[in-house]
Amino acid sequence: MPEAIASAHSSSPVFSTFLKFIKTSAIVGASAAVLALVALYAYQSKIVYPSGLNNARVKVSTPDEYGLPYRAVNLRTRDGETLQSFLLLHDKDDPGYSNKTVLVLSPNAGNIGHFLPVVKYIYKSLNYNVFIYSYRGYGKSTGYPSEHGLKIDADTAMEFISHHPQLSQSSLVCYGRSIGGAVAIYMAYKFPTLVSGLILDNTFLNIRKLIPYIFPLLKPVAFLCHEVWPSEEYMKQIPPQIPVLFLSAKNDEIVPPAHMKKLKELSKATQKVWKEFDDAHHNDTITCSGYWEAFYDFMHDMVTPVGR
Repeated sequence: MPEAIASAHSSSPVFSTFLKFIKTSAIVGASAAVLALVALYAYQSKIVYPSGLNNARVKVSTPDEYGLPYRAVNLRTRDGETLQSFLLLHDKDDPGYSNKTVLVLSPNAGNIGHFLPVVKYIYKSLNYNVFIYSYRGYGKSTGYPSEHGLKIDADTAMEFISHHPQLSQSSLVCYGRSIGGAVAIYMAYKFPTLVSGLILDNTFLNIRKLIPYIFPLLKPVAFLCHEVWPSEEYMKQIPPQIPVLFLSAKNDEIVPPAHMKKLKELSKATQKVWKEFDDAHHNDTITCSGYWEAFYDFMHDMVTPVGR
């Protein structure tokens, strides 16, 4: 009897229509999922590099607005992009000249104008030269951001520094926050003879390992991320003579604190300093008590001026 009922149902026009609906829905659902994955793959750069937030492509403040002397520099990359940059130099003949330069590598959202209060502190209060540039597609820099492109930008900045008469004779420290930390690690890995120190603020092992933390639902498709930034692999290859300062927020909601701890573990530096901030989050670590003291102590104690 059950077989007869099943046979009767299978021959029913209503049942056939229902089966067709189920099959069509499955095809549509699968197609939508595929389209979503294609869109995720194609547009992930806009997710990874939100360069247009906070009107960042419209208004870029300049150092003179903060009472700082500077030179505007437009760097030309080998693939034809132009990078907006600011160079702030101290008088190298001044008796108090430190002969140290901080290359500031900005975090993701915003532009270099938003980071000028930090530039002012490093230049005025700590007495170091400062060079800061906008990644392609950020601020007034041309082009569109990508890992490949930002690495070309980094190469361009380092070439400029290596040929500059004052910067090339100064001890260079790469200071990067978040994505800027990934750029800093890349620079120390690729240009170890030019880098005298590395300061990392809340950066990651690689973006694929970051995705499950920020977007848990995307964990199964993290392999589709073509913006990788393999900082953990680069960190292993940075020479031990380059000291590293790790500045980590214990309550970081974007980069798992474990990523910073692993980077410290992977570092071969003979001198490395770990500074953790108990009540800090990803974007407010820089305001925490002890942050700038750790920064200064590292610069003063572990970075030797060129020629000494």
